[in-house]
Amino acid sequence: MGQVILANEHTNSHLAAAIREAKKGLRHNHGGPFGAVIVHRSRIIARGHNEVLRTNDPTAHAEIVAIRKASAKLGRFDLGDCEIWSTCEPCPMCFAAIHWAKIPLLYYGCTHDDAAAIGFDDAFIYAVIRGETSEKRLRLVQHGRPECLELFNEWRSKQDRRSY
Repeated sequence: MGQVILANEHTNSHLAAAIREAKKGLRHNHGGPFGAVIVHRSRIIARGHNEVLRTNDPTAHAEIVAIRKASAKLGRFDLGDCEIWSTCEPCPMCFAAIHWAKIPLLYYGCTHDDAAAIGFDDAFIYAVIRGETSEKRLRLVQHGRPECLELFNEWRSKQDRRSY
């Protein structure tokens, strides 16, 4: 998945900032050893570390925290002119969030295999995505489609809608 790049002063400082952020969370027992920074025009504009334990929010991964801060700072959801630096290859949720934020460049340190080796194993999620397992940990039940389609139809006909 990754591409080897040559280090320069920016790459070293951006990764170092993500590592410092990860250490901050790790040492305060906020969550796992993960940190991320968002860079805009060569400047770090947002930092985040894993805060799952601190906030009791299972979505408070480093990348998500950083994306939320960057979006608030820039006042927009489209971070297409930014890049993200993370201490680890993102989990499926964070990868999706990076995609939805339209961030075109991701630099990461450790791999998902490195994370699995210390107890952060997303293999089951990857297997479900690839259709490689019949085991279900989540039961899906469709209910109320006609009522929900009314919302979709209202969105479709909304003259002032903003797509994202």
